[in-house]
Amino acid sequence: MIVIYGIKEQLNPIKAKLSDVIHRCMQQVLDLPEDKRAHRFIPMNKEDFYYPGGRTDAYTVIEINMMAGRKVATQKALIKSLFSKIEADVGLSPVDIEIVIKEQAPYQWGFRGMTGDEARDLKYQVKV
Repeated sequence: MIVIYGIKEQLNPIKAKLSDVIHRCMQQVLDLPEDKRAHRFIPMNKEDFYYPGGRTDAYTVIEINMMAGRKVATQKALIKSLFSKIEADVGLSPVDIEIVIKEQAPYQWGFRGMTGDEARDLKYQVKV
């Protein structure tokens, strides 16, 4: 699951394009299937969204939650792909993008009535 935060006036107009770019990166780097898109957008009022100096109102946080198991090189490739593709396709500068990957053990995920470590029918590999 991916959660994207930003100031609503900046985030709302680019949501669809940003979602497409993020999902394309997830497919290319992690080999996720087309139907594995789970994005949540949190458009915020400017007065509720504090961000570091040197950033603009376009500052956007992308929080990627995934089951643990991907190699460091794979995670770094995903982050670099996101920076590059978001800048090229959406127009957000890498200075205004913050990406964090949060890994949880498979047993800490619950979906389709089971935990992630019980799932045997995933259409993608976690250990890449």
